[in-house]
This record gives sequence, structure tokens and C-alpha cells, in this order.
Amino acid sequence: MNKLNVLVTSTSFQDTPGKHHDLLAEQNWDLSFLRGPLKEEEIIAVIDQFDAVICGDDDYTQKVLEKGAKGRLKTLSKYGVGLDKIDLGVAKKLGIRVTNCPGINQNSVAEHVFALLLSFEKNIHTQYISVQQYSWKRQIGHEVLGKTIGVIGFGAIGKEVARIAQAFKQKVLIYDPFVGENIVKTYANAEKVEDLTTLFNESNYITLHTPLTPETKHIINQEVINNRLTKNPVIINTARAGLVETEAIINGIENNKIAGYLCDVLDQEPISKNEKLVELNNVIITPHVGSRTYENVVNQGTMAIKNVINQQNDR
Repeated sequence: MNKLNVLVTSTSFQDTPGKHHDLLAEQNWDLSFLRGPLKEEEIIAVIDQFDAVICGDDDYTQKVLEKGAKGRLKTLSKYGVGLDKIDLGVAKKLGIRVTNCPGINQNSVAEHVFALLLSFEKNIHTQYISVQQYSWKRQIGHEVLGKTIGVIGFGAIGKEVARIAQAFKQKVLIYDPFVGENIVKTYANAEKVEDLTTLFNESNYITLHTPLTPETKHIINQEVINNRLTKNPVIINTARAGLVETEAIINGIENNKIAGYLCDVLDQEPISKNEKLVELNNVIITPHVGSRTYENVVNQGTMAIKNVINQQNDR
């Protein structure tokens, strides 16, 4: 029986030694490594050589998948949760199995939400730079205690955000049409809202935890920022860049419609020299590291490997 040809493109997986590396080494696979996220023209050149890919946010477009299917490709094992970079309809049509790692990174990402929020409200990011320059100019911060946080999307990460928010005695407004009131009631100070208008009107902080779909694309847009945000909120995006309209965010900050934008995701990754958000005060950007903790890399990497193993066993 021929060895399985497996490509690994996730840099988090590759750069973090741990038990997932040990598990990978135990498999009788022919392994190759590329550093993603790979653009269409990069992955299409090699995709037909592999039976399976342990992938990050590479561009698995129709052209890529069609070429892969003409070769050896049978499995895409997403190291992570979001599948918006994979044309799932085409993959299904071609018989390419797609797996991901649901419910694996909620602790790391939820902690990152509050790390960003506390850094912003306490001016940690700017005060750190100031002190490194031997300045003792002190800024006034804000408490997060007792504020209202709006959570859009109440999957595993949204639930963990709500749990942490309890420690800060925050009121939690939840918008997710796919989650029942009975689930929301298990979280102290949490309330399900039936429409986004209520969440937009009442939230001091708005954090995004929904998949990027045609329905959720630009869920935060110019109309929302101009007309529906009444409390000058801080917007936190650790999910997908496409959930917000970047130009609307820029206009909102410049016109004092929003207090800040804290994000772990950008429209173009790695960051471009032309990224306009970098130039703005009241913006914190981290380089897509919300799930990049040692514990989560090991757990997520292990699940991604096991998903490949399980797919092969099912054949």
C-alpha cells in the first residue's frame, strides 16, 4: 500500500513543538511542509501531489480543488474552525472530505478578546511604548466592570466570552438566531436579543464570534456605525475580517462614532504595507494569534491529525 502523501501548511502547527509533532511523526506518511496562508497560485502548483492537507487559511478555490481532485487529493483537514477559505460546495461535489476542529480554541480566543479589551481600556499598549522611551506621562483609562458587552454569535467562543464576562459583572447581550433562550439563561447576567438593533443600541463593547457567510459579511457596516450605535462602543473582531466593512470602521473612528477597533484579523494577511488601520489611533491589531497559545496549538494540531487518520479509516 502506498504511503499517504500529506502536506502541512499551518505555520502555528509547524512552529510549535509538542505532542502533535510526536503524533505526526508516528504516522507512516510522506510529509511535506509549506508556510501558509497560501494564495491560489501557490497551492494550485502542488495540490494534486497530496492525498491530504493539514491546512490553515489557504485559498482552496474551485480551480485549486478541481486540480487536486484530478490528482490525489481526498482530504482537507482544517487546523482551526473557520472554513470560509474552502469552497465547500465544490469540495463536496468532487468528493473531497473537509474536516475542522470545532470547540477546540474557545479558551484561547476568548482570553484574547479580554486581553485586547483590557489593554485598550487601560492604555497598556500605549503606556508600554511610552515607558520604553523613559517617559512617565500617565493616561486615564476606563474600567470594564459592569459594562454591557454585546456578543454576536454564541458558539463555543461566544459562550466562553460570556463566562469570562461574569467575572467583570458585565451585562451580556447575545444575538444568535440559532441558539435557544434556555442555553442563554445558563449564563449569569446574559440576555438573548431578537434583533441586532437592541444589541447595537445598548452595548459598550461589541465582540464578533460568528462565521463569515454571505449573510454575516459586513454585519458591521457604514449604516450601522452612522445610525445604530448609540454608546460609542469598542468593536472587537477576533473572528473574520469580512464581518466588518473596513472603510466604515475607519470613518467611525475618525468621526467618533466608535471608541476603538480591536482586531486579530485583517482583509489581507499577512499585513500589507498599505493597511490603513495601522495609521489610526484607537486601533489595536494583533497578527491572527488569538488561538495561538501553546496549549491550543497542541490540542488543535492533534485533532487535525486525528481527523486525517479517521478519514482514511473510513474509506
